[in-house]
Amino acid sequence: MRDDTVYQAEDVKEAVRRLPGDLYNDRMLPIKRALDLTMRYQILSMEQWTKYEEDQFYLEPSLKERSLSKALVLGYDLSTGEAEMGEL
Repeated sequence: MRDDTVYQAEDVKEAVRRLPGDLYNDRMLPIKRALDLTMRYQILSMEQWTKYEEDQFYLEPSLKERSLSKALVLGYDLSTGEAEMGEL
């Protein structure tokens, strides 16, 4: 899952918090497996690697929603990218 490698900025943390329970659990499983393998100094077998074609970009919709809600709160005009109420 490519989205597991995204830098954990505030927007990413909020997007992860907004994930539905099943997607959150699906996200945590490979992370926990990676930590477990790291602690045991083992490598995941190639058969278990996620193939690029099968990868899911599950965090992108939540990040877009977070960006839109942030823009609305700050009063940005989404079509021009400028603040509607003057400079913020």
